[in-house]
Amino acid sequence: MLELTARQAKALEHVRTNSPKVTALASAFQAAGHELYLVGGSVRDALLGRLGNDLDFTTSARPDEIEKLVKPLAKATWDVGRAYGTIAALLVDDPEDAEEGKEEDNQPKEWQVEITTFRADTYTSDSRKPEVIFGDHLAGDLIRRDFTVNAMAVDMYTGKLLDPFRGLDDLELRTIRTPAAPEISFSDDPLRMMRAARFISQLGFLPDVDVVHAMSDMKERIEIVSAERIRTELDKLLLSNNPRLGLNLMVETGLADIVLPELPALKLEIDEHHRHKDVYEHSLLVLEQAIDLEKSRGHQPDLILRIAALLHDIGKPATRQFGPGNKVSFLHHDIVGAKLAKKRMKALKYSNEQIDAVYKLIELHLRFYGYTDAEWTDSAVRRYVRDAGDQLERLHILTRADCTSGNLKKVATLKSAYDQLEWRIEMLNEQEELDAIRPDLNGDQIMQILGIKPGRVVGEAYKFMLEKRIDDGPMDEQKATKVLLQWWEERQSS
Repeated sequence: MLELTARQAKALEHVRTNSPKVTALASAFQAAGHELYLVGGSVRDALLGRLGNDLDFTTSARPDEIEKLVKPLAKATWDVGRAYGTIAALLVDDPEDAEEGKEEDNQPKEWQVEITTFRADTYTSDSRKPEVIFGDHLAGDLIRRDFTVNAMAVDMYTGKLLDPFRGLDDLELRTIRTPAAPEISFSDDPLRMMRAARFISQLGFLPDVDVVHAMSDMKERIEIVSAERIRTELDKLLLSNNPRLGLNLMVETGLADIVLPELPALKLEIDEHHRHKDVYEHSLLVLEQAIDLEKSRGHQPDLILRIAALLHDIGKPATRQFGPGNKVSFLHHDIVGAKLAKKRMKALKYSNEQIDAVYKLIELHLRFYGYTDAEWTDSAVRRYVRDAGDQLERLHILTRADCTSGNLKKVATLKSAYDQLEWRIEMLNEQEELDAIRPDLNGDQIMQILGIKPGRVVGEAYKFMLEKRIDDGPMDEQKATKVLLQWWEERQSS
């Protein structure tokens, strides 16, 4: 068994003693006769040198007692799951310790803490939620945790690292392994199979061979887990630095067949260029390139963009056709894919706003390729901006990321064409405020000019004037009035 390095020992002691409020919290629990341990991801991240200001504790105290002990020390407390044994709090060190420039080792002076009673949760065979059972000792809590690297604890009174399942070894070996046999662990909480994929992506670790086998054998058990919990794990995976690792594990074990079946279905297809990657590999590469562009353009990790990048071609299996010479095509796969993504995201309980955004991005992801055939008119550029709406920046990134050709000349040509399109959008936007395109006459003006009351006809006139605005650019009020009256005259005569 490995021993702590000097750096690791210092990191753990720093968490335990550096904050006056955290030290006071430990003293309060000790005085009340309760055990208190820093646990789980907090220990793991401290050992990896990446701990933030979120701290997780486990204790022998029950939730009501936890709240009673922490309230006098906290700036705020909230009940994030009393039934599950968890009380959260915000601890803020005294102002004189938090003055600017007085932080040591960049240690944060505000702490988001969650304190949970020892747990011994299990799933029954047909339950979609775990049955909450409070435990009486730390060992029972740790063995029921998901992975050995998350099953270490630090005694807040002595500073001793408690590592009964050799999590420190697995941290060094960069391995994801379960404290109990994986079959037991995944049976107790099937969501741990999703967590295995997520941690592989987040940490860059490899799964233990027994973990992989158990995931393959027990994948159907994920069906008892609620869609909301599955979605949360999938989101965390996608927002990691390397989603490919976890997604590959999900596909290889068959877990994706249940959670996200559209993804492994892409393995059956070859891309329309017949040159290098199947659609599955292409989709992962688009996701990776979208992440790189996301960073280079100064954006934070963007869940909507990453979902759209991963799923942008899921309409291909349903639209594959073979033409002369056995040439394959995927006509309208953008529209079909948008509908399939909407259906899957509904099943995973995403919000309507998220679903609509991904739908729009997938629906529009091929639109740009018409620009490479012939330069668009100003009206076509306006329509591109209008149709993209508030998803324009994401569409820029997705479209650029979708070029995965091995032909460097083709890549350079597409990049140059899209550079030109973005430049034209920027120029038109400076002239016309494209992101807020409106007709040159509003509804009140239309009714006044035509002498009509509110109703369907006003909507028709408004839509006509909007199309004219997009086609011809802005008009002054006199010209717009003339155009409207001409439309009205033609409508009346017909």
